[in-house]
This record gives sequence, C-alpha cells and structure tokens, in this order.
Amino acid sequence: MDEQTIDTIAMQLTRLQRIRDRTAAQIGTWTKDGLEPAAFGTLLRLCCDGPMRSGALAGALHSDASTVSRQVAQLVAKQLVERQADPADGRATVLVVTERGRAVAEEVRRRRNENLTRVMADWAPQSRADFAQLLEQFVDDFERTRPEMIAAMRRNWDQTFTGTENIRDDS
Repeated sequence: MDEQTIDTIAMQLTRLQRIRDRTAAQIGTWTKDGLEPAAFGTLLRLCCDGPMRSGALAGALHSDASTVSRQVAQLVAKQLVERQADPADGRATVLVVTERGRAVAEEVRRRRNENLTRVMADWAPQSRADFAQLLEQFVDDFERTRPEMIAAMRRNWDQTFTGTENIRDDS
C-alpha cells in the first residue's frame, strides 16, 4: 500500500475526531436539555435498531456497559427513553424510545443533516454519493477487521514493551 496515502488518511481521521470532539464540547454547552452529545448517539441508535437490552446497546455502540448505563440514565431522566419488561423474558428490561425521544432524535437528525449539507455544499452530487459509499465501505471494513487489529496491537505491544514475543509456557 502507498504509505503516504495511509499516513494522510490516518492524520485526517485524527484531525476529524479532534474537530468533532471540540465541536461537540462547544455545542454541548449550548443545548437546553443538558444531555451529553454521546447520549444523543445512544438515542439515535435505539431509534434505528428498536428496543433492546442495555448490554446489546453497549455492543451496538462499541462501548462499555458503564458508559451506556450513564447515558441511558440521562435519557430516562429526560423521559426520552423508558425501561419496559422484555417480551422474551419478563425478568429483564429493554430500552424503548418514547414519543418525546423520537421527536428529539428527529430534531437532532435534522440539525446534523443541515450541518453536513453545509459542509458539502460545494460538492457535486456524485462526489457526495461516492464519499458516502466509500465511507460506508471504510467503516464496514474497519468494524470487520477490528478484532485482528486489536490482536496485532497487543502482540506488538508485548514484543515492543514487555519482551514477551517468544516466551511460551511449555510446562
């Protein structure tokens, strides 16, 4: 692969994440509902995927259970999500978006789409479509190869920092 191209992609992804984090922090101070920006992502995921248990939601968000629990608590407190008995197992609960939650999610989606439209206002329609297709392919491939990446990074960490590359327990 062309190393310069890969470096450019990696640097631009890092740059984008920093810009998004900073923007979210600035917007977060302006929202009247006081929800963390990540809680909106949780709400949107529930709107897209439908009712689910908290553990399944954490998996869908690629997040840990404690983080999702905190976000869900905010959504429940604001009456955007409610806990209901799981139809498959009444002892468990599922998270369900309320009508108010759907209205808030639709408003967030509308504002998000307006902002992305603003960003790409000068792009040709075909460029937007190509970017959408390539970005979806990139994210799908990233998700698919994520376990391999994590395993490789752990091996490299062990080799570089602990010197355990060839240590085996043959006993």
